[in-house]
Amino acid sequence: MYFTDRGIEELEERRGDEEVSFAWLAEKMRNFVDDNPDFENAIERLATYLARDDEDDLDD
Repeated sequence: MYFTDRGIEELEERRGDEEVSFAWLAEKMRNFVDDNPDFENAIERLATYLARDDEDDLDD
C-alpha cells in the first residue's frame, strides 16, 4: 500500500457518497496549489490525467 492510499481511502470513507462537479474539483485543486505550491507539478499531472483519461477508450 502506498502512503497516498490512506488519503484516498479517507476521502472515499468521508465523502464517497457525495457527487461533485469537475468545476468544483478544479477550484479545490487550485486552492490546494495556492496553499501548497510545492505540489503544483503533482496536481498538474493529476488534472491532465483526469482530463485525458477517456482518450484511451476512443482507440478501442
